[in-house]
Amino acid sequence: MALISVKTILTSLCLFHITLAYFFYTNPNAIAEQVLVYVLGEAMGMPQTSSFAAPSSASSFLAVTLFVLGLSDLLTLSMPEEIWLIHYWGAQAPLRITLFAAISLFTYFSTPSYGRSSPNRLSHPLAPPSTFVAGSTVTGGDGLRNRVFFTFALLEFLSWFWVWVTLKEEAGRFVARKKRRGSSGSGSNGGLRY
Repeated sequence: MALISVKTILTSLCLFHITLAYFFYTNPNAIAEQVLVYVLGEAMGMPQTSSFAAPSSASSFLAVTLFVLGLSDLLTLSMPEEIWLIHYWGAQAPLRITLFAAISLFTYFSTPSYGRSSPNRLSHPLAPPSTFVAGSTVTGGDGLRNRVFFTFALLEFLSWFWVWVTLKEEAGRFVARKKRRGSSGSGSNGGLRY
């Protein structure tokens, strides 16, 4: 039996998204300066970013997206238990695990090794990837190669994995409980319940 129910984990994750939306809208630098972002960034050799120093149109768009995601996920928990437990989150959790694992790996492995204190991938970055390097081209993915995005993707991956493990356990119990109710209802009275 899980220590924390999947509904509690999902509610917490939704409220986390809504809280992140608030901070990305009002003060994105508060997220960029979190200790967890710093520690994971340093440990994985991720470059810092100055994109979150002040609210921008990109951070506002991210805030609205996270708010809508958090609110819509929160509203799914108001549906009947069988629908959200078995059907909706049973499909969403593995999809989100795969998506955020791929994003985390992309961010880690696509971080350029130039501008580092040594050729090792985990070495400390000396300059952010937005710094012009002769012979390099800037792509849209360059904005994703930073500590904030990597930390977000990794935490989402770990959170959705926790949701999926707990979801599988609770879905099994729900199906067993439903079978028991179905078999006890087809007793001597022809399946009629009084």
